[in-house]
Amino acid sequence: MKPYSELLSRAVLGIEPSGIRKFFDLLDEVKDVVSLTVGQPDFITPWHIREAGIHSLEEGRTYYTSNSGLAELRSEISKYFARRFNLSYSPNDEIIVTVGGSEAIDLTIRTIVNPGDEVIIPTPCFVCYDPIVRLSGGVPVTIETKRKDDFRLTAADLRAAITDKTKLLILPFPNNPTGAIMAKEDLEAIADVLRDTDILVLSDEIYAELTYERQHVSIASIPGMRERTIIASGFSKAYAMTGWRLGYLAAPAEIVKHIFKVHQYAIMCAPTTAQYAAIEALRNGDDDIAEMTSEYNRRRRYIVNGLRSIGIDCFMPEGAFYVWPYIGDFGMKSERFCERLLYEGGVAIIPGTAFGACGEGYARISYAYSVRHITLALEKIEKFIKTL
Repeated sequence: MKPYSELLSRAVLGIEPSGIRKFFDLLDEVKDVVSLTVGQPDFITPWHIREAGIHSLEEGRTYYTSNSGLAELRSEISKYFARRFNLSYSPNDEIIVTVGGSEAIDLTIRTIVNPGDEVIIPTPCFVCYDPIVRLSGGVPVTIETKRKDDFRLTAADLRAAITDKTKLLILPFPNNPTGAIMAKEDLEAIADVLRDTDILVLSDEIYAELTYERQHVSIASIPGMRERTIIASGFSKAYAMTGWRLGYLAAPAEIVKHIFKVHQYAIMCAPTTAQYAAIEALRNGDDDIAEMTSEYNRRRRYIVNGLRSIGIDCFMPEGAFYVWPYIGDFGMKSERFCERLLYEGGVAIIPGTAFGACGEGYARISYAYSVRHITLALEKIEKFIKTL
């Protein structure tokens, strides 16, 4: 038999493993580590949401739902868009319930991208966009966002990246890992660039509820953008429902019709129990969002001030629950700094290069942890940098 390298997909063989997972593997080698790595709320899913899931099991609702998700859930998602973001989507033919926001992203890219199509991806960003584009035969075109622009995508940089092969723009805001957001005026400038093109937009809004200085604005709400935008989101971050694996996408019916075909052949349906829990989350979870966001805001200010006080420059994030400190002044590459901090300092953070080449000189730190946990980590980081 031929070597596996000759039998497996060339597209898959050409993809590098996740830089985040690579670093996680090192954690098993060190004991008593204070980890600030995981983008997972430390809150337990609110009781009334868990109770709805439990009740669905007690009622024996363990069957498949419709492929696009429970009609009742799609109706609540539609109401949620209208209530929180002033957006109108039909629950019948413009919304699909997915297995996490990640499936929504995967479905969208695979439905839109043809071999050779270019997909513009602002970086640093979540790790999945580039590989999925490559697996679809597309060509990732990265734009490096800059500190001087608060890590926002600018209209000038977007305009410079567009060619006659550009098919899709991915908007990963609020951003993982930087915590940057796109304000309404920023989105309006982006819309001005796109209006006379045929470029579609995938807006990853999984952190839409986690903003601190101003409310999230979706590019789909900007005049002329709804008809070209696919919104991918989910319940993991806003409702502390990471393990429930539930997301959704919303887009014009003509686009959803074709995304739905890919979804049909990949997934029978999203988890039934999670769907019933999500109905309760959408109906009665606004107060939960407010309470958790307030606590994240407290942690955000605390960790940024803590890092600055020990001599680490840090951008103040406006969304999500990550900080993006600059560690380039310590005379080593980001991965080396994080490895030494792990082995010598007992603190785990993620090298910035896990989120794109422009992450060199930075690291991602999650503040989805208790203040006590963050305090201990800051004490250890301070001791470590004093040894450098």
